[in-house]
Amino acid sequence: MTYDVAIVGAGIAGASLAAELAPHARVLILEGESAPGYHATGRSAAFWSETYGGPGVQPLTTASGAALSAFLQPLGSLHIGRAEDAAAIDAFVAEFAGAVPLARVDPATLVPGLRREWTLGVLEPTCAYIDVAALHAAALATARRHGAELVTDAPLRAAERRDGRWRLDTVAGVFGAAILVNAAGAWADAVAELAGAAPLGIRAYRRTLVQLRTDPAPPEGMPHVADIASRFYFKPETGGRLWLSPHDETPVDPHDVAPEEIDVAIAIDRFEAVVDWRVSAVERRWAGLRSFAPDRLPVYGFAPDTPGFFWCAGQGGFGIQTAPAAAMLAASVLLSRSPADPVSGIDPSVYAPDRFTR
Repeated sequence: MTYDVAIVGAGIAGASLAAELAPHARVLILEGESAPGYHATGRSAAFWSETYGGPGVQPLTTASGAALSAFLQPLGSLHIGRAEDAAAIDAFVAEFAGAVPLARVDPATLVPGLRREWTLGVLEPTCAYIDVAALHAAALATARRHGAELVTDAPLRAAERRDGRWRLDTVAGVFGAAILVNAAGAWADAVAELAGAAPLGIRAYRRTLVQLRTDPAPPEGMPHVADIASRFYFKPETGGRLWLSPHDETPVDPHDVAPEEIDVAIAIDRFEAVVDWRVSAVERRWAGLRSFAPDRLPVYGFAPDTPGFFWCAGQGGFGIQTAPAAAMLAASVLLSRSPADPVSGIDPSVYAPDRFTR
């Protein structure tokens, strides 16, 4: 079976790109697991935060806002710090001046029980929680509606290019395609090596989340709270629960990750150093994979060393909040079209894979 484009990976990156490409090309999505989005997309507590990922990611996040609006729940994000974090707070505000609405606030007015040393706060009012499952399902549905085909339980075993086409050997069968898209997340470098492309140094990291019951319960209307020094974040959840992360980034080989007890303990210890609440129960704990290129920016574009091989990877923890714009930008490069609104002002070369060899 032959396609114009074969996408390896049906997480949010592959699904969003397939939705953009399917009206213009015959698209195949190959997913190694039995269900799409198993390792990263399906385990994300994603937010639409225009500051998350830094200034290099912010244009993609901002451009994704309108397309994500149906999947967003208002939340707000409060970035907090202690006296020793004053320089980091100042740098944070300066970094996004004019691009993202930010306001300095007294954090104690927004977080009851906040310990007195946490005196510095910056409110990012536009931050919102993303319904990841609905967004991912919508992208896959759009791709299928335009004729894209999804094959699960199809890990890639070999990829060979002959006469301008790829022969893709998977557990589910052999497929052909003119262009091979690498949207394999934490496995992106491994897929590149199978296809004979040079790996880019994309590394996988484990991120831990726990669901808590606390006394008192998080008050209604409390924003997402993040340490300016990236040591924790937490947010209120339905039913009076709280989601908490120690903001860990532990390098791991790509696999089906599980939370480590030490990371759960660190998360709770850091949380109790922020508020005087009591943790009454740990109800759930889970971990997911995040993958970054060496410069922490995503990678979209054709490999400079391998014809017909297209990178759509390295999206770290911001892949969901940037998915619509990233897919539009990547599709414009793949289809050799000028980027249209809302990504018309974004330079694709910033995210091109050849930036590592220029």
